[in-house]
Amino acid sequence: MLNWANQFNIFCFLDNHSYQNKYAFSNAEWLLAAGSYHQIEAPAGHSLPLLDTFLKQHSDWIFGHFGYELKNEIESLNSLNEDNIQFPDLFFFVPEVVIRLSAYELSIGTINNEPRYYYQQIITSSVFIKHQKVSAKIKNRFTQEEYIQVIHRLQRHISAGDCYEINFCQEFYDSDIIIDPLSVFWSLSKTSPNPFAALYRVNDKFLLCASPERYLRRIGKNIYAQPVKGTWKRDLMDDQEDAANKQRLQKNAKERSENVMIVDLVRNDLSKICRQGTVEVEELFGVYSFPQVHQLISTVKGILRDKVDEIDIIRATFPMGSMTGAPKFRVMELIERYERTRRGIFSGAVGY
Repeated sequence: MLNWANQFNIFCFLDNHSYQNKYAFSNAEWLLAAGSYHQIEAPAGHSLPLLDTFLKQHSDWIFGHFGYELKNEIESLNSLNEDNIQFPDLFFFVPEVVIRLSAYELSIGTINNEPRYYYQQIITSSVFIKHQKVSAKIKNRFTQEEYIQVIHRLQRHISAGDCYEINFCQEFYDSDIIIDPLSVFWSLSKTSPNPFAALYRVNDKFLLCASPERYLRRIGKNIYAQPVKGTWKRDLMDDQEDAANKQRLQKNAKERSENVMIVDLVRNDLSKICRQGTVEVEELFGVYSFPQVHQLISTVKGILRDKVDEIDIIRATFPMGSMTGAPKFRVMELIERYERTRRGIFSGAVGY
């Protein structure tokens, strides 16, 4: 399937790896959108009004992404750090083909051709992805000493009351390497299958994603956010110790505190767009197990007010609090000050 999709300059493959629990609540095993019939690309600044027009013009499947720097448009912030990846701040497209696999059905929807035309193409292009070992020399933007110095500065900000929690990141990279994105994604999926995996291509740029976290899901008037905060290692060699690690995560005061601060932030974000009294924590401190780690995931739900549209929802909630910290505006200022590169599509969102 991915070999077939790779003939298109633009495609988006979303795979939940058969996570069929109340956390994932997905009705499709995977979705593939291939080819671009219409598209919108815009830098942060005036991109959301353009997206609003695009959504109203195209009542159809729409896939794409928000980059982290969209925060500059929503909160009047800025980004002066270097952007080494250069995904657009906002990109969405109406696909030529949408293929959806559920537990019992494979469906193909198209714009330009009969579904049978694409079905035959897919069948004839079904070949195994070639695996190639590639030597990478991964570098990081901070030395260990520099990183620890920044952590001490951020701790002083917390002690001074500037913020309560901050998500500080650095970029790991190799700028002199050639890989096959399909092969690497296949390997990533085998090593770390997660419910929000994605292989996403926009011309010469690829996103390979093995995320366990949902940013948002809307079902009618109901909206759900599921922040992930709190992590504990797994012990795959000892079932008893692995179960004990789940309990340690569930009871750990630091991990619970980290989670509940972001839950409060998400509740506040959703209250801007939801009916009064409808925002509630459906599940607090749920422990979910993934291939390498156990994680604390909480589910926050609300009922949208009348006349709230997709743009209102993004303005109220983006970027997701689990990738910033609290309070959101101040920590985004500190992230810009202390990190050395723009996050771009990392800490953004991809979906449909």
